[in-house]
Amino acid sequence: MILVFGGNGQLGRDLTRASAARQIPMIALSHAQADIADRAAVHEALASQQPSLVINAAGYTKVDLAETELEAALQGNELGPAILGEACADAGVPLVHISTDYVFDGRKLDAYVEGDPVAPLNAYGRSKVAGERAVRQATAHHLIMRTSWVYGEFGQNFLKTMLRLATTREELRVVDDQRGCPTSTRNLADAILRIAPRLIARDEVWGTYHFAGSGVTTFHGFASRIVAAQAPITGAKPRVTAITSAEFPTPARRPANSELDCSLFARSFGFGGRPWTEETDAITALLAAEIGKTPHVA
Repeated sequence: MILVFGGNGQLGRDLTRASAARQIPMIALSHAQADIADRAAVHEALASQQPSLVINAAGYTKVDLAETELEAALQGNELGPAILGEACADAGVPLVHISTDYVFDGRKLDAYVEGDPVAPLNAYGRSKVAGERAVRQATAHHLIMRTSWVYGEFGQNFLKTMLRLATTREELRVVDDQRGCPTSTRNLADAILRIAPRLIARDEVWGTYHFAGSGVTTFHGFASRIVAAQAPITGAKPRVTAITSAEFPTPARRPANSELDCSLFARSFGFGGRPWTEETDAITALLAAEIGKTPHVA
């Protein structure tokens, strides 16, 4: 049985759906059911469920708010993973931990590989670096998956924001000087479940890997794809205007380059991420169809 922490988040919900489709036994606990920063709750969950694999899909994800909510970010992204790692080590259970492209500063010209030095630009990235370090120190039987630009049907994410704005505005102004690899949560969930048997079998594949949707784009390119995919369904056709990061200042600095080289994962496990364009089109179509069923209120 696989035990998931953060079961009510966007990745957690896709993990639950994917495991049901594959008939893989899984228990997904929400933050309310088991806060990963609560040592007693984590140990109780592992003791009662007796899992063969733990997936940490929990964490603090509010990139801009982390600049002023540093304690909360560290609770969710450093202390929680440390507690999970220690509990998994005590129970002899392997741990999958999700991390981010924001551990890098974005100054590299080409794609980041796992061994590149981490140098986060913002508080969120620093908290995720601390979480990676905590997991490595706590348990040898870990697999850290760094991913990027995560989106999906659940929760709040860039795709859902662009889709909402596309149906309510005539123009979307989106930064075109930050590039990365959009990754759907359903693709990420599927990848985790595909590698799970090797982790449960204790294959020597431990360590840090990059996994993201294949292909690279900018936020402007991502938004343009979303708008194009929803147009035939909703009829909305706003302009998508390219702007610079300087024209859209945010509390947290973002890396200009978030491209992840995922070749190590592909060599190790025999597959890679699905094309971001195909995943974006499919998920946008699903969500746009739901918008079409809902009466529009201006």
